[in-house]
Amino acid sequence: MLTGMHLLLSGIVGSVAYGLAGPGSDTDRIGVFAAPTVAFHGLHPPRESVVTTDPDVTLHEAGKYAKLALSGNPTATELMWLPDDCYETRTEFGERLIAIRSAFLSAPRVRDAYLGYATQQFRKLTSRDSSVGGRRRSAKHARHLARLLHQGRVLYATGVLEIRLADPEWFRAFGERVAGGALDEAEALVAAAQRDFDTIRTPLPERPDEATVEGWLLDVRAAHLPPAG
Repeated sequence: MLTGMHLLLSGIVGSVAYGLAGPGSDTDRIGVFAAPTVAFHGLHPPRESVVTTDPDVTLHEAGKYAKLALSGNPTATELMWLPDDCYETRTEFGERLIAIRSAFLSAPRVRDAYLGYATQQFRKLTSRDSSVGGRRRSAKHARHLARLLHQGRVLYATGVLEIRLADPEWFRAFGERVAGGALDEAEALVAAAQRDFDTIRTPLPERPDEATVEGWLLDVRAAHLPPAG
């Protein structure tokens, strides 16, 4: 899957990392890889992402990953904040990426990304039917809505992304209530989060530290040039 490429950092994300996994939950993985630098100058540049569904793995090329994380993308961002037991590959460049994780953060992008993704989950909730399968999906969307809002508020307020939830049972119970018809509770949670983002005094900067991120990326590119001959 990564012929000629080098995995820099990878780990288990999603429900397993959050502490929300149930008996039927999938194990999702995400990673960052480096492609040979000269390949970017040829007719067929490297793929920016490699995605498989069995198992569920998403791998992003270093440049693509950096852009996603700079945009505030929650799934990309969480790779740099995982509990130690969730990492499966940690190279020197992966460790450096973790060390500069705060450089990717900015107040407007964190707010927009986490509220935006939570709103997407709410829209999915309102489009589901009331069948057993639909209820199961609705409970999942409700859990992730609540989780995104919680993580986004904590990150916005503290500058730290909480991956493993302290009280996963609350999120499970919330999901079941919403799936059972309490859509007003989900709507109220979104509205409360919007008010919180308006009032929280965040330590996050207005813009991410792109110079630090670019320094890491350029070092990745330099390290994957062919040997001087």
